[in-house]
Amino acid sequence: MLASSKMVNTSYNRFAGGSVERLAALSDGIFAVAMTLLLLDLHVPAHEAIHSDADLAHALLVLAPQFAVYLMSFLTLGIFWVGQQSQLNRLERSNRNFTWLNLAFLFCVTVMPFSTRLLAEFVEYRWALAAYWFNIFILGAVLYASWACATRAKLVRDDVTYEIAQAVCHRIIIAQSLYAFGALLCFISTTYSIAFIVLVQLNYTIAPMQWFRKSAAE
Repeated sequence: MLASSKMVNTSYNRFAGGSVERLAALSDGIFAVAMTLLLLDLHVPAHEAIHSDADLAHALLVLAPQFAVYLMSFLTLGIFWVGQQSQLNRLERSNRNFTWLNLAFLFCVTVMPFSTRLLAEFVEYRWALAAYWFNIFILGAVLYASWACATRAKLVRDDVTYEIAQAVCHRIIIAQSLYAFGALLCFISTTYSIAFIVLVQLNYTIAPMQWFRKSAAE
């Protein structure tokens, strides 16, 4: 009986979670919802408090830190979406372990609107920034683990060389190191931390565009 049950489980695990396309579709939907939820917490100034252009300008200025946090989170989700899609596009197939790691990654994505709201409401507090950074750290750690799982289980395509596999790992490690440095800046000022993290994100957003233009020119 035990041997039969073990054989059934082994057979099930061999084909469970094998569709890369379904995983990518689920990922797209969750990222889209998380990115939309970011904006829902950003409210326009109350009409009752606005009596002149000066009042409106002041109210918008007060909203500026919150908008910066939401921009930072949108860039964060965009960068991690690109990172995950880059991995999925290099897969020949998936398996059960890789799928569950990506589900854990998507769970961390769904937490991002909460950590964003927490930071937006308490932008001057270090613990709020620490919680936000921890969300980014877990995203990076699970993404790294999923790629390690894919390469170890030989799920990647034949044209993925060792250099490409290592480049993916190095990119995640460097990005996470920069995010960690940005988080440590909160001991000086949370404003400096947010500004540095945004600069890191802009670098990862703009750099691929520069590489594409350079390649096209050649």
